[in-house]
Amino acid sequence: MSAAISPAVTDEDLNQRFAEVFARIADTAVAREQQRELAHDAVTWLREAGFGALRVPASQGGLGASLPQLFRLLIALGEADSNLPQIVRAHFGFVEGRLSSRDADSQDYWLGKVVDGQLWGAAMAERSDTTRNSVTLSAVESQKGEAGWQLDGEKYYCTGTLYANWIAAVALDGDDFVSVAVPTDAPGVTVEDDWDGFGQRLTGSGTTRFKAVKVPAQHIVRRFKKDELRAESYLTAFYQLFHLATLAGIANAVLRDATEFVQGRTRAFGVPGQSSPKDDPLVQRVIGRLSSLAYAARTQVLAVAQVLQDVHEAEQGGTATEQQYTEAEIRAYQAQQIVLEQVLEATTLLFEVGGASATSEARRFDRHWRNARTLASHNPVIYRERALGNYYLNNISPNAAWRQLQAADAEKQGSGARDEASAV
Repeated sequence: MSAAISPAVTDEDLNQRFAEVFARIADTAVAREQQRELAHDAVTWLREAGFGALRVPASQGGLGASLPQLFRLLIALGEADSNLPQIVRAHFGFVEGRLSSRDADSQDYWLGKVVDGQLWGAAMAERSDTTRNSVTLSAVESQKGEAGWQLDGEKYYCTGTLYANWIAAVALDGDDFVSVAVPTDAPGVTVEDDWDGFGQRLTGSGTTRFKAVKVPAQHIVRRFKKDELRAESYLTAFYQLFHLATLAGIANAVLRDATEFVQGRTRAFGVPGQSSPKDDPLVQRVIGRLSSLAYAARTQVLAVAQVLQDVHEAEQGGTATEQQYTEAEIRAYQAQQIVLEQVLEATTLLFEVGGASATSEARRFDRHWRNARTLASHNPVIYRERALGNYYLNNISPNAAWRQLQAADAEKQGSGARDEASAV
């Protein structure tokens, strides 16, 4: 393990920089939910505050935040509005991929754009009857006889793309997989707000279409063969932890809303006349339980974030091992099993403190459960739980298990990327 690297920015600095922005986002969150108003203003506030450059090293113009600092802020952002961390998830995945890259020129090129305030969305998954990748990158020749590339096809679950300057997309070039960066306003790009989930409704996780989109060679971020599709990395755990941080933020929001709701009430179920629910032992018990669930979720997220930080530092020092990558993934999967149950419990328990009045559309407390349930469905726990069992019983890591499945599917060719980590 490498020696710990001190972050370039303190927690106090980060709190001062983003506290007011997070407060504004929280103050407007219910109105956005009620009107299904896309969070363009909120994203602009984050962009202007330099949120997207959190992980860019200070030597390259960023804030140089550590991974625990990033995830602590994501929990706070998720408390303000749980749509926002998911909106920027692909962006931070792209940045983290560049930090892990050994290509200094490419890193400088892309991180410079991040420091300028540009944001990335995703175009990885497809909505079809298989997990294969149908989007293609083809070599073309311009009218001037210059060689170039063209992107064609359709992606779904394109989180954050409606708010982004760039799209991180994965495609096929013959038998090779390629990850490319495409401007959202490039000719031939169409981004649609057709995400129809009952939760996380403002994340812009809809369809992106590419029709003869020109891609300069410099914007081909990575190229890899089929057998290189799932290289060892901490990025799978990184992406998973993003969802868990958002869920921990939801638990904090539930505790906040429940506490404020109870403190303002003067009547309670089963108590004649005017009363003080905040002094009711049963209500106090519910609030106590909510506080414990929120604390536990946050603690687990930050513990895994420190594991990722250790792996990142080892990677930067050239000493990272396969076992470290495996541990990062295992810890993220283990946290998922517990955090999801804790937060879903909290989002239901919230309604025990208020009776029917807690279901008012004016409060939109239901958004907490809907958003938590939707986040929990992105990476179903039953598959992660099985991967954990396979690891402990048979010493088969999630990476090794994926490679076995990939080999079994080799005859069918064109297998899709495992998740966003494979594309960046």
